[in-house]
Amino acid sequence: MVRVYNSKTRSCRWIGPFVALLLNLLIALGMYFIARVEFLLENYSYFSENLTFSHLCSLFAGSLPFDKSAIAYTNSLYILMMLFPLWLKETPVYHRVCKWLFIVVNTIALVINLCDSVYFPYTLRRTTTSVFHEFRNETNLGDVFWGELLGHWYLLLLAVVVVWLAWKLYVMPRTDARQLLTVKQRLTYTGVYTVLLVFTGYMTVGACRGGWASGTRPITINNANEYVDRPTECALVLNTPFSLIRTINKNVFEVPNYYSSLDEAGKVFTPIHNLQTVNAPDTMKRKNVVVLIVESFGREYIGGLNKMYFGGKYKGYTPNVDKLIEKSAVWYYSFCNGRKSIDGMPSVLCGIPMFKEPFVLTPSSMNSYTSMAGLLDKEGYTTSFFHGANRGSMGFLAFSKKVGFQQYYGRQDFDQDSRFGGDKQYDGHWGIWDEPFLQYWCAKLGTMKQPFMSACFTVSSHTPYVIPDKYKKVYPEEGIVIHKCIRYTDMAIGKFFREAEKQPWFKNTIFVLTSDHTNLSDHAQYQTDIGGFCSPIIVYDPTAKLVKPGMRNAIAQQIDILPTVLGALGYDKPFLSFGCNLLTTPDDDTYAVNYLNGIYQYVKHGYTMQFDGNKVVGMYKLTDLLMQHNLVGRVPQQAQMERELKAIIYQYMYRMVHDRLHP
Repeated sequence: MVRVYNSKTRSCRWIGPFVALLLNLLIALGMYFIARVEFLLENYSYFSENLTFSHLCSLFAGSLPFDKSAIAYTNSLYILMMLFPLWLKETPVYHRVCKWLFIVVNTIALVINLCDSVYFPYTLRRTTTSVFHEFRNETNLGDVFWGELLGHWYLLLLAVVVVWLAWKLYVMPRTDARQLLTVKQRLTYTGVYTVLLVFTGYMTVGACRGGWASGTRPITINNANEYVDRPTECALVLNTPFSLIRTINKNVFEVPNYYSSLDEAGKVFTPIHNLQTVNAPDTMKRKNVVVLIVESFGREYIGGLNKMYFGGKYKGYTPNVDKLIEKSAVWYYSFCNGRKSIDGMPSVLCGIPMFKEPFVLTPSSMNSYTSMAGLLDKEGYTTSFFHGANRGSMGFLAFSKKVGFQQYYGRQDFDQDSRFGGDKQYDGHWGIWDEPFLQYWCAKLGTMKQPFMSACFTVSSHTPYVIPDKYKKVYPEEGIVIHKCIRYTDMAIGKFFREAEKQPWFKNTIFVLTSDHTNLSDHAQYQTDIGGFCSPIIVYDPTAKLVKPGMRNAIAQQIDILPTVLGALGYDKPFLSFGCNLLTTPDDDTYAVNYLNGIYQYVKHGYTMQFDGNKVVGMYKLTDLLMQHNLVGRVPQQAQMERELKAIIYQYMYRMVHDRLHP
């Protein structure tokens, strides 16, 4: 125990708890430092590209304002208790209570940081408060948590060691209220600690807001971009307690001043599609539409979409999807618009990308908007949504109803159909295994009145990365842990299409296959800022009449699916989508947008542009797979791309804020 009070030196009596407070807050800072080192080591492959020691030092130095802010927020009660100017509190019992408060609060912060190091590969960013809304309907999170804990047992050991060290190193002030005998001593104590409390309170508030410098506004997670070379590195600068605290009840969407009105922005970009000028009235094709959204099915795993990068050396893990690609329309560069399942749903089905936070978790989700299902419902289509998880999981039941799906089928509905094994097919974690559920989906489609529009969201290629026992020898562990799950899901997709080919509705159907987002990666080019968004966009028309097969040297994204499908059908009414019709848009005019750690990314003309909301901070050739050469200011298309992206952002924010998500 460190002695900060000496009874023979009365002046130390007044300052003892204050010095102890400072030393203990340094211990808290050390806990954040250890957690950040662990975060780096756990996810080293995502940060290792061009990571020099000097740059790492600058990243860690940049983390200090965010760590100080989080420590100030979380330890504010502790600071108040240590410095409260009441002389009666100076007892061993009181300071033991303070010690327990300090240890408990900072242990929670440590655990949150360590847990987020495991979650990071799925999102490429620190966790925000949206996670509580995202998983609020899940009943299996405890199961998933324990599974991850077993797989990352060393983090539990690290937490125990760090907390033990914090307990041992904690500085306990040696003060005693019984020595403050006279009125003068007590008044002096009160005066000194009142001054110290006011001073420390001022410094604490300054730490919370990131400083008191002139013009400084409270720092947010976006401020991390000041210290990084690429958006992914923001996660290394930030800490999770800060990210959670600074996103509580925040107004996500604000209309920027890039343009003065929708009309002005609309001269550069508009999300309103009006196909009446393209198609004659009453010529809409009554073809079925089937959309398969495959959990975590990143482009990296698909051999048929990696020939341009690896040639014949990389076979991938998807022989069945590779066969589908050979007779489908695919695009040389294809991207998802978000990093979570709840980002993928609005993107694929509604043409709405993720900017700042998942759209469905913001107040704007209460706006009036529709989807492919809602639009086709008005054209006489039967619409349905399938998800093998429990009803309400991920909020998909509510979302499907909101956007116009007539029917929802989940785990409980599957259980009632004895043909496919019932609840024995439950994976014990998320939902029904993909193989039986996709067969169930195919069978249900055969009972629906044509034309129908149906979407299915799979569950098996997901943490905790398990497959049915009968396939464990068929698809053994290889590469990284998700690969066996990808092989299993690919097999399930192959069986679905083989069964669908036997159905009378098959040739009258347009199929779309994509993923909700990407996942674990073992190739450096898929761990970059834009590589983490590489998802397949596959459109298959068995008749090859409305959608011609082949690889197009163009860009595709999830939000293109809605206008592309409606365009193929000859839909002739106005609708909203932030994407484009891939079948009619010239290759050089195709584009993709996404958002990562405060940075908007805009892919067009063979480049990825990064924009922080105020200025362009990155320009990289798409052929620069590792994003090593920043060409800001040296690309002729940069100015035009910036104008276009600003128009997209303005349209998005204005329509979100003012509920203008219909034409």
